[in-house]
Amino acid sequence: MNNGNSYKIKAILEIQFKNSNLCDISYNSFLPEFNVQKSKRSIISLQKEEKSLVFQIESNDITAFRASINEIISFGRTIDGVLKIVEKS
Repeated sequence: MNNGNSYKIKAILEIQFKNSNLCDISYNSFLPEFNVQKSKRSIISLQKEEKSLVFQIESNDITAFRASINEIISFGRTIDGVLKIVEKS
């Protein structure tokens, strides 16, 4: 994964849910998007736990790292929006 930089950026990001059902739905929703690798400069791995999704990010550079974080944040915002709509109905 080295592109000439003398460093790598690694992070673990966890999204916690109120119950395992919401976690399962979110995991299954993200999986199709997650299976498409968008960059060779950054790798995202995903683990599903009982009530949380754990993302591990390893990037070659800060720009790739930011793009990976933004992808996870966008996913989280989408899930949050859907949950708010469901709660209102």
